[in-house]
Amino acid sequence: MIFMIRYYNTLRHTHRIISVLKPIKYIFRLSLITLVMVLAGSCEKGILKQGGDLLPNSDFVSISSIDTLHPVSYTRYDDSVRTDNPHVSYLGQEYSPYFGTTNAGFVTQIRLNPSWDAVPFTVDSMSLILHILSVKGVASGATHSISVYEISNQIYTDSAYYSSSPIPLTGFKVANIPLPALRADTINDIALKLPNGIEFGNYLIRDTTQLFYNNNKADFRAYFKGLYFQMDPSSDPLMISLSLIYDQLKYYNYFTLYGHDDTGAIVEYAFNLDAKNINSSFNVFKHDFTTATTGDKMIHRNTTYKDTLSYLQSLNGVYTKIELPGLEKVKNDPSFGKIAVNRAKLVIPVKFDSENNTKYISKSLPANLYLRYKASNGTKYVVPDYSMSANDLNHAFFDGTLDSVNKVYNFNIPAYVQLYLNDATDALKPEVEVFESNAAQSQSSMETHGNVIFYTNKSKTPVKFVFTYTKF
Repeated sequence: MIFMIRYYNTLRHTHRIISVLKPIKYIFRLSLITLVMVLAGSCEKGILKQGGDLLPNSDFVSISSIDTLHPVSYTRYDDSVRTDNPHVSYLGQEYSPYFGTTNAGFVTQIRLNPSWDAVPFTVDSMSLILHILSVKGVASGATHSISVYEISNQIYTDSAYYSSSPIPLTGFKVANIPLPALRADTINDIALKLPNGIEFGNYLIRDTTQLFYNNNKADFRAYFKGLYFQMDPSSDPLMISLSLIYDQLKYYNYFTLYGHDDTGAIVEYAFNLDAKNINSSFNVFKHDFTTATTGDKMIHRNTTYKDTLSYLQSLNGVYTKIELPGLEKVKNDPSFGKIAVNRAKLVIPVKFDSENNTKYISKSLPANLYLRYKASNGTKYVVPDYSMSANDLNHAFFDGTLDSVNKVYNFNIPAYVQLYLNDATDALKPEVEVFESNAAQSQSSMETHGNVIFYTNKSKTPVKFVFTYTKF
């Protein structure tokens, strides 16, 4: 009787057959959806393949990357580099236990301002006004002084001068001009009273017929040819920088001659270093690696020795050359055919010794570094990636900035790599040079300069080259 009750004529569908068919309906629906998806996928693949064998292989591209192009690094040094008409001039000494001693000075003309009015007067004194952009080495509190020497050969704005150019002197000098205490990390405007200012003033105007300027005949620049600025030796190194470029607002660096005429009226003349009509000038750098106390004293510079470290020194000292031999193989491999460079990036790790330098890496290393290449004529150019766009004033694409967290410098160079791969004249080589620009500063900027040590070659964290390309 219980069995028969389940089949009683009722509107309520609670009998056994309904309870069995309900899950079967869901299973059928799921199977149908799966079948449709499989058929759709099969149709899509058929469409993509259809006609593929009718197109030439050249119509297909592939994007690939290579991570086995191992860079090779060397330390290089040029003892004579061109330094005429610099944006920034340096004066003083630096010492590093790795790099030894660096001495810097500069040679410049001076220009009388205003024009000589032929009114006689008596010289009372002279002072030197300087607008110092940066200062390194003030912690000791030691006193320092500078000296200026008259040069005997005329110099010219359209001539080339080098860091090791000989500087013949006349023997006249103004020596031991004391510097005041200077502050680091800020601009210092100072006025220095010359110890023998009356003698120097009378020497400058000893022949008043020569106090004029004329580009067609010998003028004041031939009469008084210029000065060589040096900082006097000290056991506590100090390095300062200034700009001899006129900044369109006023003069910042000049000698002032003070005097009085027969009536007692005050007379003043300026002899500008940063003249509006540009004076010829050039920097002088001398590096002595033998005074280093740590490392190998740069004995492997300009050799093919593959050290685990390579070096970069400020003020035109040693620098690092990076070769990319794997790129040459890519260029000469016919299987590569035509390729377009998507990405080419150099990542250069730095060695940072906080105990010997400073606690903060950003305080001891330059904020920016640069890359250049050498053309077949020997001329060196900054890689084209540095100025990819006229609107990229900060050169963000190229980068070259210090990553103080990962302790590396990053450089993006796809334009240069493409230039090398497309070069059919063999004028370019698969190599670049890492350098520090001495022209990066202006009167309104105080970019840090300094020495850098890189991990290279077979070190645990060597230079890395990331290369991605599209193959046609």
